Amino acid sequence: MVIGLGNFGSSVAETLHSIGHDVAALDRDPDRVDQMARLVARAAVGDSTDMRTLRRLGAEDADAAIVSTGDDITASAMTALILRDLGVQEIYVKVVSHDHARLIEKIGVTETIFPERESGIRLGKRISSRSLLNYIPLGPDFSLQEMAVPAEWVGRSLRDLQLPRQHGISVVAVHDVLMNEIKSVPDPDAPLKESDTLLIAGTDENLGNAEGVS
Repeated sequence: MVIGLGNFGSSVAETLHSIGHDVAALDRDPDRVDQMARLVARAAVGDSTDMRTLRRLGAEDADAAIVSTGDDITASAMTALILRDLGVQEIYVKVVSHDHARLIEKIGVTETIFPERESGIRLGKRISSRSLLNYIPLGPDFSLQEMAVPAEWVGRSLRDLQLPRQHGISVVAVHDVLMNEIKSVPDPDAPLKESDTLLIAGTDENLGNAEGVS
């Protein structure tokens, strides 16, 4: 169930539907509902702070709910509370500030999501390093990053580089940009190419040290 069909909510709803999930969507704006009606299983106009509305849309049978009611903090808190009372196991709430997140977390949701902050962090990380192509935080001081192969590593294999021992990082996948092929189980003996990018996991400190390799 996706509640709130702004840019964030509609993107989540469309993505979930496209990969085969049964998605029910709710918004107060009839135009937004009309735009999403053909992209989800069910779409309705209504007030998410009304338990009867959520029940009619099937909230009690939902495996998960995403709440994205913009900057209406009261609506997001009330909606999350009602969803929890209806027995929804996983509740994800988009927040617009740290105080909003603190309030929602006290309700006991699965996760709060702060898209603007997360996008800003990713962009800041990318700008700070020319070799960093993508950045996904996974926890305190731990992340998944995509980086260009440093010149020093080109022509060498992962087995030869011994990155877990030398840098404390693990290569999750190798992306051949020219061929547009991703190897999720990289061949440890294949020489890395200048056209490759590496998806690597580790602490931010260790990843930063690896990015600094010339």
